[in-house]
Amino acid sequence: MRDWIHRNQRTTFLIASGLSTAGSFAGITAKGWILMNDTANPLLLALHFGALAMPSLLVSGRAGELTDRLGCETVLIRSQWGLLAGAALGAIAIPLLSGFPQVVALLLSTLVVGLSSAFELTSRNKYCSLLVDEPEQLAPYLTSFSVVFNVGKLVGPPVGGLLLALSGPTAALSIDAASYLLPIGTVLWLLKPNSEREQRSQQGQAASLATAWRECGAPLRHVLVFTALACLAVFFHPGLAPLIASQVLGPSPQALGLFTSVLAAGSICGGLLLQRHSHWLSQRPSLLLGGCTLLTSLAQIGMALPAAGGFKLAMSFVIGAGTAGLLAGSNLITQVASAPELRGRMAGLLGQIALGGGGVSGLVAAGLSLRVGLPATFGLMGGMGLALAIWEMTHRPQALLEAPGIRSA
Repeated sequence: MRDWIHRNQRTTFLIASGLSTAGSFAGITAKGWILMNDTANPLLLALHFGALAMPSLLVSGRAGELTDRLGCETVLIRSQWGLLAGAALGAIAIPLLSGFPQVVALLLSTLVVGLSSAFELTSRNKYCSLLVDEPEQLAPYLTSFSVVFNVGKLVGPPVGGLLLALSGPTAALSIDAASYLLPIGTVLWLLKPNSEREQRSQQGQAASLATAWRECGAPLRHVLVFTALACLAVFFHPGLAPLIASQVLGPSPQALGLFTSVLAAGSICGGLLLQRHSHWLSQRPSLLLGGCTLLTSLAQIGMALPAAGGFKLAMSFVIGAGTAGLLAGSNLITQVASAPELRGRMAGLLGQIALGGGGVSGLVAAGLSLRVGLPATFGLMGGMGLALAIWEMTHRPQALLEAPGIRSA
């Protein structure tokens, strides 16, 4: 059995991560519905998503520095224990607390998960490079995580909604906490990464984020900047998912589960398309990132139109595909096109500006929705993203971006 796991350790790691992701989204769905049901406040929903995403602004850079200096496996294991602790806090808050203290505990739980996730995502990106045998395998393997992540996002919310309806939020949040034990055990006892291949940085100025920013080159710096701007315009839907679902489908937890599942189904399709053409697309960042932003922005404008729920679910599917391509594509480009000793810090920089930008986007969209309504918010933010995407695809040179050790397609 252990020999089979070693031969298929990339698949083993994918499965463990996918099951953990499904449990995590069951918990996120439960928390979002509790906050929506108890408060009906879109700013509180945006704050909940901000607690999950915005820690990346504060700690992803540091996570990248520690990943490159201490080793990705060490940081990965420690971050997974942090995820378990944060999820457990949410599970015990439901039966022990109520009212305002329960809301605070749920937000604190999400904040701990957000902080730990920043370290987990950064270290996992570099850890993947130690599980592949050849450089050419890294691009499709990294994009496989986008597919598996979104499969978990598809399965988790209906499970969370069903558990909410049948037995209440405690079961959903307990499953979320327990799901983190699987990747912890997998990394500790089953996987054998090629640690000798890892290139670490030393302490001092050479190991800083500023050094990584300078040494990664102008094309990758532009990828990071464009991703940050695009996320500000088109990545607010996770934070406002309960509000969007309530207006499109109805206020029940099953409606929230259906809406987030449609988003996830679109994300899976976007991820599969990216995986199939990962090498070719990773060398054409303006086409990949600009095209995904264009697709998402047009769908957001569609959400602003007075149309039936079926049409808006179709637009939600497109939003899921576009945002998945944007986030997974920028991660793919920055990992395969950067030097191995910079990969931890590049993942940290991307998490800092992309996921942090998504948290800011959620807060901006929540404020706009209180002033002008949700449809107008979709139209305004979609228009911003559309202008940004058109500029990127028409004004940026289409030169190929070379990846170290891999021939151009």
